Amino acid sequence: MVYFAKKIEKKIIVSILFVCILFSGCVSQEKEDLVISGFAFDTTYTITLYQGGSKEVLDACVSKCSTYEKVFSRTLKNSELYQINEIEALYGKAVEQKKEYKEQWERKNVHYNENEIASIKEIIESEKSEKNEIEYELSKNGQITFQITEMMEEILRKGLEYSKESEGGFDITIEPVTSLWDFKSEKKEVPTKEAIEKALSYVDCEKISLQEGSLCFLMPGMGIDLGGIAKGFIADDLKKYLEEQGVKGGLINLGGNVLCVGEKEGGEPFYVGVQQPFAQRNQTVAVVAVQDISVVSSGIYERYFETEDGKLYHHIINPKTGYSYENDLLGVTILSEKSADGDGLSTTCFALGREKGIAYINSLEGVYAMFITKDEKLWYSDGFEEFIRKEESS
Repeated sequence: MVYFAKKIEKKIIVSILFVCILFSGCVSQEKEDLVISGFAFDTTYTITLYQGGSKEVLDACVSKCSTYEKVFSRTLKNSELYQINEIEALYGKAVEQKKEYKEQWERKNVHYNENEIASIKEIIESEKSEKNEIEYELSKNGQITFQITEMMEEILRKGLEYSKESEGGFDITIEPVTSLWDFKSEKKEVPTKEAIEKALSYVDCEKISLQEGSLCFLMPGMGIDLGGIAKGFIADDLKKYLEEQGVKGGLINLGGNVLCVGEKEGGEPFYVGVQQPFAQRNQTVAVVAVQDISVVSSGIYERYFETEDGKLYHHIINPKTGYSYENDLLGVTILSEKSADGDGLSTTCFALGREKGIAYINSLEGVYAMFITKDEKLWYSDGFEEFIRKEESS
């Protein structure tokens, strides 16, 4: 079914504190105190507790967010992911610089001797950052293996699952490409065709292998980008912790990734707004009423820039082309039990497009989706409309 998007000019936003005050009426001082905000993993987060919990529980959540950053951050130099990507990039650089190594890879007949392994490691060790202490091994067949934490292994397995489900439209090894695009810089530049083509040669989720406690890259110069799934994974882990602490009702908002813990007092649902694309954050196309569920959106309006000729480039990059996806979609919103699923599915469905995306969601149990097309129509998977809060008469 299709509906035309309509701007709902009510001050309903995904900013959780405001949403809850708007729909819950007066909030006691005690309730106001059970809210905490911070900045981590490149976003502002807010955690609000309504039933159960304490300030100490919220403080522990802040500590956990710091831990997540030290595992998943692409930019924090002492994070596990940064260190893995740095060493892998330096290995690729060493192969590019040494003709004999490059020729071995081109012939697909790599066989390093001990001196060659020592030489490559010397290059890596001399150029890596001082904070890089990740453990790695370089084998005679040219494969590099990292010792990874249990948390990193868990998220990589989830990322690989969606990399395969999306038919290559979502790929966690896209980091060599995404590192070329800077949507935050004041100077907006499109990477050169040559740079993109070279980076694409390192993108292939089939060329990484996970064993218990280890990550192996089968080609030098690869990298991992967890931006399409990390916030969902983090939200799920925070929810698990809150439930273990006896929280019966709360909201986790990680920069728009919203995860409900239980329900509000009296069995009331949480109301979460889906943003109107390219509008202010307090303008919505729909408001969903949800309990104990995740609401995740991906859209071209989140991070983008326009060139002088009017061409728009956004942050959802196609792993097959190295450029922003070009389809008829403005955004996708996923309702699911797990936020990591919502994260992975929102990007996957954007990559699949509206028709394939809806068919894919309809094949899953307990997952619902809404697609916004460029003509401002809303398209729903089976069951999504049941969550929409009907607009009140004025």
